Amino acid sequence: MDHLDDKDHLDDKDHRSLVGADCRILSAFHARGRDPRVASAARALSRAGEHGALWLAAGLVGAGVDGGRRGAWLRGTALTAGAHLVSMGVKRVVRRPRPAHVEPRVRTAGRHSFPSSHATSAAAAAVAYGALGAYAIPPLAAAMCLSRLVVGVHYPSDVAAGAALGVLAACVGAGWVRGGGAHA
Repeated sequence: MDHLDDKDHLDDKDHRSLVGADCRILSAFHARGRDPRVASAARALSRAGEHGALWLAAGLVGAGVDGGRRGAWLRGTALTAGAHLVSMGVKRVVRRPRPAHVEPRVRTAGRHSFPSSHATSAAAAAVAYGALGAYAIPPLAAAMCLSRLVVGVHYPSDVAAGAALGVLAACVGAGWVRGGGAHA
């Protein structure tokens, strides 16, 4: 029995160290926002990424200018929107509060932090649109993910989980985006 108690203590200690690392990493990125240029760029990305708007607009523009692959662009846009909706559902289940140890630099649409929906839609768009040749999207998506730390509204683990969810959604739907499945 003592062995089990020691294991539980180690698990709790490991958990505390992970939470501490999450806070320290967030604090380091948030500190970069003291530079007004960095803060301004991070706030602009946050506003543009609200509810996946930047990525949905990018997909619709892609569909408009790339008529030969319009269907693929529209399916990629739908996939990006779907990934965003899934992340919002996960937030409602997990209900992790936003970081309290840093002052947020933007207002948020909701109170919950895990996973980052901005990161989910950004990563889904990076994979879906990147596969269609929109090579500027992945670096912009990475900047979007980092901006969530600079503005202080997500822990790094929220961003990592959101990005992983977005990549997973895009990879699962990749065949549908490319070919439209059996009903294309």
